[in-house]
Amino acid sequence: MKLSHFKFELPEELLASYPAEQRDEARLMVLDRKTQTIEHKLFKDLVNYFDEGDVMVFNNTKVFPARLYGNKEKTGARIEVFLLRELNAESRLWDVLVDPARKIRIGNKLFFGDNDDLVAEVIDNTTSRGRTLRFLFDGSYEAFRKKLQELGETPLPKYIERDVEPLDDERYQTIYAKHEGAVAAPTAGLHFSRHLLKRLEIKGIDLAEVTLHVGLGTFNPVEVEDLSKHKMDSEEIDIPENAAKVINNAIDTKKRVVAIGTTVMRTLESSVSADHHLKPYNGWTNKFIFPPYEFSIADAMVTNFHTPKSTLMMMAAAFAGHDFLKEAYALAIKEKYNFYSYGDAMLII
Repeated sequence: MKLSHFKFELPEELLASYPAEQRDEARLMVLDRKTQTIEHKLFKDLVNYFDEGDVMVFNNTKVFPARLYGNKEKTGARIEVFLLRELNAESRLWDVLVDPARKIRIGNKLFFGDNDDLVAEVIDNTTSRGRTLRFLFDGSYEAFRKKLQELGETPLPKYIERDVEPLDDERYQTIYAKHEGAVAAPTAGLHFSRHLLKRLEIKGIDLAEVTLHVGLGTFNPVEVEDLSKHKMDSEEIDIPENAAKVINNAIDTKKRVVAIGTTVMRTLESSVSADHHLKPYNGWTNKFIFPPYEFSIADAMVTNFHTPKSTLMMMAAAFAGHDFLKEAYALAIKEKYNFYSYGDAMLII
């Protein structure tokens, strides 16, 4: 498939700036691949599509407050620093993006906080906007991480052109988030409420957790028409033994495995055995899924509505079928579904 196959006109007003008032009352479009039919539901209706013994797989990564604002030494220019990845805990080295990048050179120092209580020195250039920073901080590693938490803000996507509000600290995080390391939320999971999880549990649906720490690479624009030439950034994943066991048991007993989000689907497809079972794994993945693709583990998927030409839309198309997904997206626009991170959801069965 080509990049141009994933182009469509998305009205700007459908890019959701705020989440649904209640997590599980976002809208849910249900795509049935077998009958090629589409239904319109609410997210809390998800429970009606699955039975006892089916397994839902969640990404339990936790978003950290990755966006900082500092001032450049001497000039005092305001610089946005987006934390991407900790390179070395002992040396306090981080991969970051800076904006505006043209003002930031190796050797520059940046000061954070009202009292300049955190300082960082630029020690390398990585990409056009990328830099490596060494944070200078007198105190323990725990105190340093606490300071980053205090100074950072919830990293809402750039398309949300408003200030971060207290609501975002809670709502741009899944209720089951555990392991800190993501710079963007696994957004399909944002729709789950405690009440809905309890209803799933009562129905006998098993829950399994894996981890993929979402990086910004997931959202990098695809700039090649031939999709086979696009390279995904690597992201850290963990598939614990107990999760693999629950999922493999569902496969063996002919129960359904539901991937809650594209991050879960990428994680599952990154560690498949020769007999199409899931292998425990801790490491990295740069798997890029686009049509045509043969899925090995999950046979249902929950995802949000994605932006044109995004790798997320490509994965959803690989699972739903390209033409069926395009039909669903055209209907979503007509019916004014909300798109992207705070948007509505889609269930593909």
